[in-house]
Amino acid sequence: MMDALSYFTSPYLYNPLNYNPLRVVLEEVVEFERLRREGTIKLFLCATDVRSGKVKVFKADEIGADHVLASTCLPLLMQAVKIDDELYWDGGFSGNPVVFPLVYECKTRDIVMVHLTPAERPEIPFTSHAIMNRMQEIGFNAALIREMRAVAFINKRLEEGKLAEGKQMLIHVIEAEDIIREFPGSSRLNNGWDFLCHLFDVGRERAGEWIDANFDRLGIESTVDLEEKYF
Repeated sequence: MMDALSYFTSPYLYNPLNYNPLRVVLEEVVEFERLRREGTIKLFLCATDVRSGKVKVFKADEIGADHVLASTCLPLLMQAVKIDDELYWDGGFSGNPVVFPLVYECKTRDIVMVHLTPAERPEIPFTSHAIMNRMQEIGFNAALIREMRAVAFINKRLEEGKLAEGKQMLIHVIEAEDIIREFPGSSRLNNGWDFLCHLFDVGRERAGEWIDANFDRLGIESTVDLEEKYF
């Protein structure tokens, strides 16, 4: 019902008090102060600046509940999240995921990505609802395709010796495209326990299969052909 309602009205109208139950859960479960204090593992969240359309990357030492909500803010369902006088939507519009912080701020060459948004769908959407969902999927994937093409270009220049400095990135992808493309766009609102358990089981299975097949190649070579997959 909420998914259908979002195409006829605005979250500023049907949720004028801007109540978001996810905020309550985040503040109860996540110790953000500890997260900001302990920098052992680098963490980056990205959001999209509503006014400029540019990507904004938040680092672990500044992340709070607002930053998480901003990085997941679907504009048809939620009001834009305000941080330091700027308004933000889901980071997927500008970086899905954003890769460049891992290139410039991390020493490792390996990047392991987990695909959540279907890249391809065999059927053509005809209803306005299906068309809107597919438009969002294409928009989210476009940001990733641009970054992967840039990584492939830099890698090739380094291999050819045409760049004096830089590090060749090794890209890896864990996905379940055959399963997630069968889910309707409205599945992003499905918080049923059985569905979440199903996603967990599928993710664990596919990750285990990927580790068994590719773990020994980490640090040595990419396990995905960037040109074939993203060009």
